[in-house]
Amino acid sequence: MGLRGAAAIVGMAEWRPERRPPGHRGTTLEQWASLARAALADAGIDPRQVNGICTGGIRESASFVPSTVAEYLGMPVNFAEFVDLGGATAAGMVWRAAAAVELGIADVVLCVVPASPAPVPSDAPAVPAGYGASSDRFGSPQAEFDIPYGNVAQNCGYALIAQRYGHTYGYDPLALAKIAVDQRTNACANPDAIFYGQPITAEDVLNSPMIADPIHMLEIVMPVSGGAAVVVAGAEAARRARHRPVWISGFGEHVAFKTPTYADDLMQTPIGPASDQAFAMAGMARREVDMVSIYDCYTITVLMTLEDAGFCPKGEGARFIRSHDLTYRGDFPCNTHGGQLSFGQAGLAGGMSHVLDGARQIMGRAGAGQVPGCRTAFVSGNGGIMSEQVALILQGD
Repeated sequence: MGLRGAAAIVGMAEWRPERRPPGHRGTTLEQWASLARAALADAGIDPRQVNGICTGGIRESASFVPSTVAEYLGMPVNFAEFVDLGGATAAGMVWRAAAAVELGIADVVLCVVPASPAPVPSDAPAVPAGYGASSDRFGSPQAEFDIPYGNVAQNCGYALIAQRYGHTYGYDPLALAKIAVDQRTNACANPDAIFYGQPITAEDVLNSPMIADPIHMLEIVMPVSGGAAVVVAGAEAARRARHRPVWISGFGEHVAFKTPTYADDLMQTPIGPASDQAFAMAGMARREVDMVSIYDCYTITVLMTLEDAGFCPKGEGARFIRSHDLTYRGDFPCNTHGGQLSFGQAGLAGGMSHVLDGARQIMGRAGAGQVPGCRTAFVSGNGGIMSEQVALILQGD
């Protein structure tokens, strides 16, 4: 059951993250088209070969999103998928595209995540402030039971998880800070990272403002503007593409809840069953992975993913982090592009940055941050507040 590893990432595009949305990128649809064109050019694939698309939300249409995109591109497709998994959206797009290719539904699939936030005209109607993973709409459980009591959005939710982790297993602030420091080292080898050339120390992390106890400012992602895309194709097109194909050999997806209020056990995240499925499908052991690109909205997310994905026992994450070098030069390379903590989180495109991180390493295109001989990558996507998660196993020939 599952993928045969007969579909591959063959091209990619990613805009360098910027602190403010640049006006020249245009509407979300224009961005979708620009990213798609760049990714196809990178792969060396004619746009006329595309017969599948995966998309998330766009500003121009609240419904019928795939057909809106196909119409704008002038691309009739056999496979059109709308994915809504928060930070796991990009990884979710990739396995869906691979499945469509292996089923023979599509030959070449575009997976595109435009810039977020997208620029809007100065005279556009104001959009009400959101509450992150919490919905304030009538009938929402969060509107009735969470928001009125201050349990709002991501900072509170991840701090709650971190506090519970500390109560259950003990909390090692220096180990959590080391995640941010190692990833900043990786960012300093990536000229596109928002914090390129700005190294930090564990003391810097722990002396940064406390945002939501026990999480400090430098343990939280930096929101930026950006965008990313990948091209997923079958074996025939992959063999003709310009770069080493990155085969999608395993995936897992698990959606357990929306906000921590309704989690059965905060210490068992959905990445556990998702990772088990991905490794079983790929027929691989954890020790065979050459690098990991783990969704890192907060440092606690990385620690708990390492545990629940099976790279170390439960409760041993801090010891694992202290005993391993997580930089691209180290014995356990993690988030070699800098992670979202230091590369930047461009909305949903932040999740795609992890897919590209793994794909670049396997293609041998990671520049100064290249992991020698990288053949296999584990990639995770995380949506909401540790609530919806996707795991991917990527492999080279």
